[in-house]
Amino acid sequence: MPNAGEKIKLLFLCTGNSCRSQMAEGWGRHLKGDIIEAYSAGIETHALDRRAVRVMQEVGVDISGHRSKHLEDVRDVPFDYVVTVCDHAHESCPMWLGGKAKVIHVGFDDPPRLARDARSEEEALSHYRRIRDEIRAFVETLPRSLESAS
Repeated sequence: MPNAGEKIKLLFLCTGNSCRSQMAEGWGRHLKGDIIEAYSAGIETHALDRRAVRVMQEVGVDISGHRSKHLEDVRDVPFDYVVTVCDHAHESCPMWLGGKAKVIHVGFDDPPRLARDARSEEEALSHYRRIRDEIRAFVETLPRSLESAS
């Protein structure tokens, strides 16, 4: 845990850092920026998901300036917590992250996978909105939920 007065350094980790972890970082900065220094990264990098940007914009959170980051891009940040938001990231989480940081898994469904079979853009966006809202609900519990998971 950080010293009194310091923000908690928290990494949201996903496979490609294109959707779920980006939304989580956006919510972390928007809702808890006074107490949490939120980051996101991926085991690999993919382009920022345009639908994730769109549904976050709908609720007043702009992640359009984010970029997909690889774990190596944040290797030197002394994280207090790493929250894996997908099973693949949790299973692939490098050991060096667990050095000082407490690794916690909170899995969310994959919006692009759910949207793949959508019959319309609106139906596809409904999957993104559900996951966006689930991630928000989790972020709203921070940091209390991190401490109870320790």
